Amino acid sequence: MRFVDPWLLLLLLAPAWLGWRWWRSRRQLPPHRISFPALRLAAVARPSTRARLAAWSRMVTLVGLAILVAALARPQIPGDSEPTRVRSRNLILALDISSSMKATDFQPGNRLAVARQVLRDFIKRRQGDLVGLVIFSGRAFLQAPLTNDLNVLDRLAAQVDIGDLPDGTAIGNALMLCLDQLKNLPKNSSAIILLTDGANNAGDISPEQAAEAARAVGVRIHTIGLSSADTFSAALNGVWSVRNINARLSGSDEAVLKDIATRTGGQFYKATDPNVLSAVLKEIDPMERIEVKVSETREWHDLFPTLVGVGLALLLAEMLLRVTWFRTAP
Repeated sequence: MRFVDPWLLLLLLAPAWLGWRWWRSRRQLPPHRISFPALRLAAVARPSTRARLAAWSRMVTLVGLAILVAALARPQIPGDSEPTRVRSRNLILALDISSSMKATDFQPGNRLAVARQVLRDFIKRRQGDLVGLVIFSGRAFLQAPLTNDLNVLDRLAAQVDIGDLPDGTAIGNALMLCLDQLKNLPKNSSAIILLTDGANNAGDISPEQAAEAARAVGVRIHTIGLSSADTFSAALNGVWSVRNINARLSGSDEAVLKDIATRTGGQFYKATDPNVLSAVLKEIDPMERIEVKVSETREWHDLFPTLVGVGLALLLAEMLLRVTWFRTAP
């Protein structure tokens, strides 16, 4: 049961106060009375049934008032529950924001700008899921804990930029921070999506150790390596220049990312341009959604008319009894 306007239940204090006044008046002798101490036989005489009922007839009024107050609060009871299938998942996105993400091989912009936009598009499609965001370079930082408020998550993802953290690539630390958000959730109900363009070179936890921890708690890790041979904008002696660079993701780097995914039952992807990156996330999207059966109440039945009828009936019954069966001489 629920109440549409529960604050109106405070009006129940009125019939409670009236009931207390009535009970107190019955316990006290009237101020103007005539005593007959010699009529001791009257003291042991039992009152009739009608007299006893008449004494408690005010309770009918109080109950009727209480029911009317409850009706004003609009109580509702749920109708039939309909089983609904909801596709849901707990996801943590781990995004590399090291200086190598400045590479301009992902147009328009650099690797981070493209990865950030593709991730934002991915987040917007996660209706019904709990999604979080971890950013990392030389150390890891929880940008957004698990939440179903995708608008807030989108705004936080838009604020991510290179230089927010000390430089480096602490993949192992980032994965452990992700696992810390998922460790208390049901086993095999969560996944991590890691986006990076380099090898682990910072932090005190290796990617292999983090992968083993994820496997132990049943969290799947999908790894995406961002890489291609193109240009890189950098400052040399205070002068910005554009230079050709080799692919940042070497064979050994790919092997580490593949190992992380394989150990945890995930997949490794290599994204060489924005279109491939977008296609990878679209492929992961249905893979990381599971169907959960929930019962959803679509209709609530209002008890207001019934309670009003019962309350008014009690008040009317008490009034009729007072002028008929419970009637007394003045």
